[in-house]
Amino acid sequence: MDKKPNKLIKEKSPHLLQHAYNPVKWYPWGDEAFEKAKRVDKPVFFSSGYSCCHWCHVHKSNIFAQEAANELYCY
Repeated sequence: MDKKPNKLIKEKSPHLLQHAYNPVKWYPWGDEAFEKAKRVDKPVFFSSGYSCCHWCHVHKSNIFAQEAANELYCY
């Protein structure tokens, strides 16, 4: 099964592009993200980056890469 990119595919940041094919519905920081969170009545989960954090890489492979994560909206 081919993975489809999320909204981060259009970003320029190498950090954000790392997540472009996660099943998580990632949004870049901005008005669209906050409007969506309000509309679906979900909290904002903010990722500040983890390119050098061991546990964050573990989190990425154990959670963000799972198909069940496609119900998450993250900003």
